[in-house]
Amino acid sequence: MSQKDPCQKEACEIQKCLQANNYMESKCEAVLKEMRKCCGRYPPGRSVCCSGFELEEKERQKQKSASKGTQGSHAE
Repeated sequence: MSQKDPCQKEACEIQKCLQANNYMESKCEAVLKEMRKCCGRYPPGRSVCCSGFELEEKERQKQKSASKGTQGSHAE
């Protein structure tokens, strides 16, 4: 028996917002933020709707750690 996706409501709100705003993400920052908050409440893999946001977060963490490693090399 499958469980309902815990962030499906937020995912639907994103779709509605994007459709209403000609797919301009900048107009939907509030609903995107709510989706990120929802995804943050559950372990990775719990919500299929969060899969893209989980990949986004992994990339952000990877970039953050890479930039920390190169900050000291710019000193002259």
